[in-house]
Amino acid sequence: MNFNELLRTLVERGASDLHLHVGLPPLARVHGKLSPVAETRIGPGFTEKLVDAMCDERQKLVFEDAHQVDLAYSVSGLGRFRVNLFRQRGSVSAVLRIINSDESMLDVVNLPQDTLDYFRDQEKGIVLVTGPTGSGKSTTLARVIDEINRVHSKMIVTVEDPIEYLHKSKRSAIVQREVGVDATSFAHALVAAMRQDPDVIMIGEIRDHPTAAAALSAAQTGHLVFATMHTQDAARTINRMMELFPPHERDTARILFAESLVGIVSQRLLPKAGGGGRVAAMEVLKGTLRIRDLVKDDQRTGEIYDAIRDSRMDGMQLFDDHLAELYATDQISYDTAMHAATSAQQFKLAATQVDVQRGTPTSTEWG
Repeated sequence: MNFNELLRTLVERGASDLHLHVGLPPLARVHGKLSPVAETRIGPGFTEKLVDAMCDERQKLVFEDAHQVDLAYSVSGLGRFRVNLFRQRGSVSAVLRIINSDESMLDVVNLPQDTLDYFRDQEKGIVLVTGPTGSGKSTTLARVIDEINRVHSKMIVTVEDPIEYLHKSKRSAIVQREVGVDATSFAHALVAAMRQDPDVIMIGEIRDHPTAAAALSAAQTGHLVFATMHTQDAARTINRMMELFPPHERDTARILFAESLVGIVSQRLLPKAGGGGRVAAMEVLKGTLRIRDLVKDDQRTGEIYDAIRDSRMDGMQLFDDHLAELYATDQISYDTAMHAATSAQQFKLAATQVDVQRGTPTSTEWG
């Protein structure tokens, strides 16, 4: 089996990632679990050849200088892969994330349609999709961008590292730029995007002050900005966003962020009860007047959880409340939900109510 045949087999099995490390067999992550897919251990010559096979001359120079490089790798008739090549213990390792640009994959995003419509129809502001690595943030963003593309006639500019979902222009015009190939950095690409007459800007990730400042500036000047961050929930996302600014800028940044905030979606992928895949648990915050007032005051961030809980009729939901819904519909197990809960005590109370309502022994009694 050659390398591309291995990739095809993994895609057919529903794998999300492939790990190639010298001295170990190939490892694939399927439904969140990592396991070997062959008995043969990988030799150093195999992974060294990947550098030549996957990298162009610029990427080879980056790899030689930094001992790691991020890139996108395409296989005709199969799809695209996000790749990180790096050196460890003197040898080359590779981790590939499978990217599926099939439109049917966007249907797995389980945001309520009215929430998708809410984000889709905004004219300006900032929307953040957050969660740990591998939580489906890029797929959720791609779904929202696809909704805009399908319904509205707008100019959409995406800045990604690398490009993950390949959009086809429908009613909107879409320009996709890749950091390292089409632009030197997120921040530089964002500044340039402001001169490209965009209505919507999608940023692959906000990870530093220049990108955060450029995103906030774009949202303040009448653009609708979407981006991802590696944070666990809405309140922590707000705090992390502020931490990206130097102390003397934070008061101003907090006010501007509050005024621009359209919403935050925080998500995590959890194994389904009984196996057979994963399901996204989500927290949804919308930038209502009450939420914006709380965001402006750094002493009241803790009150945001209560504000979300009180606003279920407005389409908001706490992560732990969604866990309880998934548990109530038998999509996830009690143990899975407890392990993922932001507040184990809050979820335990909600789970007990679920068990009482359906007349079964409470999960705490089972334990």
